[in-house]
Amino acid sequence: MSPEWQTVWLTLKLAGITTALLMVIGTPIAWWLARSDHWLRQPVAAVVALPLVLPPTVLGFYLLLLMGPEGIVGTMTTTLGLGTLPFTFAGLVVASVIYSLPFTVQPLQNVFATVNERMLEVAATLRASPLDRFFSVVIPLARPGFLTAAVLTFAHTLGEFGVVLMIGGNIPGETRVLSVAIYDHVETLQYGKAHLLAGGMLVFSFIVLLTLYLINGRLNNGNLKS
Repeated sequence: MSPEWQTVWLTLKLAGITTALLMVIGTPIAWWLARSDHWLRQPVAAVVALPLVLPPTVLGFYLLLLMGPEGIVGTMTTTLGLGTLPFTFAGLVVASVIYSLPFTVQPLQNVFATVNERMLEVAATLRASPLDRFFSVVIPLARPGFLTAAVLTFAHTLGEFGVVLMIGGNIPGETRVLSVAIYDHVETLQYGKAHLLAGGMLVFSFIVLLTLYLINGRLNNGNLKS
């Protein structure tokens, strides 16, 4: 496999794993934020949204300290025999999960907030457990939110630069993702290779977002008609 295709595969792998993990992690967080009146709701929402306003290099710097040999996380992983996470693919996954968290949680939170409480009450009268109600009532109603969250998370992870550079560096086949490869090509004045990778990302991102809008439009029209 050529270095360019190796970089593309690594980036897609990172985006896919990050999206899958965040759909599992972000769903309960979004549900709690949408349905809870607890006093911690606003502070938790602020923490979740922090990557939206925090410079990626700042987030990457503190993650580097936490996951380094002297950090709390780094000490734990070293004690468990896992070594340290910086400059590894696992470290990229952890950093990407944290950095892309709001792109999963906020779309889900918005759609969960619109779920009709009456429908959940009817399901409860039919002796459906809270878990049954979530899977049989909430998830079908929240399909557009899940789709939006998954697509935005995947697309956002593809374009990460500051965080992945701070945590992963530029190790070919291990941590060198597309955004870092483009930066590397520009630095070495290899504009042809930079154009190829950047243009590919531009076209892919446009197609993904256009598909998302078309599918969500059809889902919303179907819901209105029903």
